[in-house]
Amino acid sequence: MRFAVHLEVRLRPTIADPEGATIERALPALGFDDVHNVRAGRSFRLEIEAADEPQARLRAADLANRLLANPVMEDTDLLSVRVARDDAPVP
Repeated sequence: MRFAVHLEVRLRPTIADPEGATIERALPALGFDDVHNVRAGRSFRLEIEAADEPQARLRAADLANRLLANPVMEDTDLLSVRVARDDAPVP
């Protein structure tokens, strides 16, 4: 069975985020004075072949931790795992 996976990789809270800081400094000039604590990250969408959803979640977590993220500096969140439709793009 094929599963559509959406996961996020972001710097750990104790690691400085220069990209997020740059965005946050630019916000007031655009009228967004009420936005604070901006953190940047990366979003990945992919499909995994697995027997069931728990196995797909394990494979996605393993992929994220071994390849997509630096586990010393970054955290990963598995945002969604669902059965993929053959004719639909990954969400």
